[in-house]
Amino acid sequence: MFHSVVPFIEMLIITIMLSYLLSFFWNTRSKDLLIGLFAFMLILAASSLFKLPILHQILIKVSNILMIAIVIIFQPELRAALSKLSFKGRRFKEFSEFDRFLDQLGNSIYRLSEKRIGALIVLEHEDVLDDYANKAVMLQSNFTPELLESIFATTTPLHDGAVIIRQQTIVAASVILPLAEEGSQLTRAMGTRHRAALGLSQQTDALVISISEESGKVSIAREGVMTRGVKIDRFKAIIRSIFTPPQESEFKGDFKLKEWLKK
Repeated sequence: MFHSVVPFIEMLIITIMLSYLLSFFWNTRSKDLLIGLFAFMLILAASSLFKLPILHQILIKVSNILMIAIVIIFQPELRAALSKLSFKGRRFKEFSEFDRFLDQLGNSIYRLSEKRIGALIVLEHEDVLDDYANKAVMLQSNFTPELLESIFATTTPLHDGAVIIRQQTIVAASVILPLAEEGSQLTRAMGTRHRAALGLSQQTDALVISISEESGKVSIAREGVMTRGVKIDRFKAIIRSIFTPPQESEFKGDFKLKEWLKK
């Protein structure tokens, strides 16, 4: 009984595969190449049907080379198609998006540092900073390195003050932050930018990044403590440790099972 159904199962699987490939490639720049491939297959089938041995052998030889060419030509499309078949879940997507954002943010900040362009960047954590954002220039724009760097260009009207970033959105620019209160972290060498970074970190749980206009050094202020001269690798490690989406434990299910067995 099962053997009689096998051909129909195979036809169904092949139909689904062809339907997926056609729907994916049809609206891409590779559509013409795909049509050419089908035309080649039809000619190959016709050469076998009408018994044209020389043409058939030539087409067989060409098809061996064609398979390699297809992989090369369709490489971007194949990569995108296979990525859609990934069994990795939403959590992996969140980590990938966050890592991409962190790379762009880090590269942008250290480009500003190399050019010695002063900047003040606030990464909102759990405390909402709407009170500060509402008094500034509201942007509500998706984060891009180009936008962040253009804000702090000295020729733009928004370069004075801070930028507030919420997740991956630039909420506001030209934000005025409270200056730090007197304490052990406050020194005479600190300029207004560093005092503001330290001040906000004393009042909220935000992480504040400051770039010195004089030295180009990157400093990070959090919970009333400022770390100065942070290199890019350490910068990414600090940001990742605070803002990475919480990871579900791989052994959570096993742990619950063990707890249940103990009862």
